[in-house]
Amino acid sequence: MDQVTLSASPRLEAGSRPARRLRRSGFVPAVVYGRDMEPLPVNVATRDLFAALRTEAGLNAVISLEVDGTAVLTVAREIQRHPVRGDITHLDFIKVSLDEEIQAEVNLDFVGTPPGVTEDGGVVEAIETSVTIRALPTQVPSSIEVDISELRLGDTIKFGDLPAIEGVEYLDEEDRPVVTVLIPRVVEEEVPEEELEEELEGEEAVEGEAAAEEGAGPEAEKEAGDEG
Repeated sequence: MDQVTLSASPRLEAGSRPARRLRRSGFVPAVVYGRDMEPLPVNVATRDLFAALRTEAGLNAVISLEVDGTAVLTVAREIQRHPVRGDITHLDFIKVSLDEEIQAEVNLDFVGTPPGVTEDGGVVEAIETSVTIRALPTQVPSSIEVDISELRLGDTIKFGDLPAIEGVEYLDEEDRPVVTVLIPRVVEEEVPEEELEEELEGEEAVEGEAAAEEGAGPEAEKEAGDEG
């Protein structure tokens, strides 16, 4: 996995108000920390950060963070996003070493069309879309392919069935299901619009007759009393 270079500047002001000013100016507040260093508040250009996390490695990119002429090898973690726009509002850069393993979350890429879908009429349900692994920073895969082309109706692939990758250790429980092929749920037959309108008109007519009968009752009693 190639390294990505990203420039950062020390962040001198703390608090939510200075952080909002930074974001309006096109920067993202962040913190760099790790072994043998004090936490260092920094800010990075939003555009440069976006480019660094959009490589093939994605969010697991190894980033050489340059702060005041000093390069720190890091990975991005604890990424916070705006609840509506999805923009990154804050993140941590964790100092790493190329010869020490790290934990990472890697996306699962399901490939193939199961006969359980094409022949049995089932549907694929992805129960998990990522897996937690341990590997050296440069050996973290960008994604992991999971072949589902042999699945029949009711078949399930578990974490223990994922393909072995040299230098990569899976950390999730082996018996946890990842993807399966299910019998599709029964879909209620849609009533044609014309039939639905006729049914509603019939109900309204019945309700109207009932209301008329209720209204006629007291009036008829009143007339009978006047005659007496």
